[in-house]
Amino acid sequence: MNIQWFPGHMAKAKRLLLEQLRWVDVVIELGDARLPESSRNPLLQEMLGDKPKIIILNKVDLADPYWTEIWTRKLRQANPVLAVSATNGAGVGKIVPEVERLMAHKIEKWTAKGIRARSIRVMIVGIPNCGKSSLVNNLIGSAKAKTGNKPGVTRGNQWIRIHERVELLDTPGLLWPKFEDPEVGKKLGAVGAIRDEVLNLEELSLWVLEQLKENYPEALTRYTEDVQNLDLEGIGRKRGCLVKGGQVDILKAAQIFLREFRAGSLGKFTLDHTVK
Repeated sequence: MNIQWFPGHMAKAKRLLLEQLRWVDVVIELGDARLPESSRNPLLQEMLGDKPKIIILNKVDLADPYWTEIWTRKLRQANPVLAVSATNGAGVGKIVPEVERLMAHKIEKWTAKGIRARSIRVMIVGIPNCGKSSLVNNLIGSAKAKTGNKPGVTRGNQWIRIHERVELLDTPGLLWPKFEDPEVGKKLGAVGAIRDEVLNLEELSLWVLEQLKENYPEALTRYTEDVQNLDLEGIGRKRGCLVKGGQVDILKAAQIFLREFRAGSLGKFTLDHTVK
């Protein structure tokens, strides 16, 4: 299974992002805490250059705490890093103070030159379905930004005031044209960053199942005690995905399994287990 997905609106979003970067003081690069490395778009890292940046690992409530700590320490070697949950608000309150800390020196320079301090302009970027709109809603305290549970919901860019001194530019989710490592595409598909419509859900589910057998076998005991021999048919029978003749609807079983995995119903998981 070789997953690639780069629809036309993402090419347009890339061009627009490049145009708007010059007006931005700080960039928030939002990633998925379950994929601290694989959810970081190499295109964005190249485009952002030396622009002051905060890395935020969202959905920390769904990630393995052990690996979140390891990856946070690793990523902090280059940039400030915060692990947050836009769902329950954990860690979100640290974002604006961190933005102000990054800008403190620049604001001092403005003051020294007699320049009236303006609002700090922040751009938030990241892959599809990593929770950007939910995080923005959390920051402003109301559902003003359009949200959805599918990648690619945010289409247009919009400035939103999230603090008396901070304005935020929300941007559409952006992937990159080619995943050099096929495993990255599978991981992105597993967490819902790529539309299910372009995926082979049965193959993807089997891949996720193997990852859990290897790293989190206890998560699968809800389906069977014989974890290592569990397959989609077994999951389907446990979940009642039966059709005429007592056969299992394998596609439905795959969909249910992925839904439970993504929602955290099976536990907390991290799929990036190699720290370079």
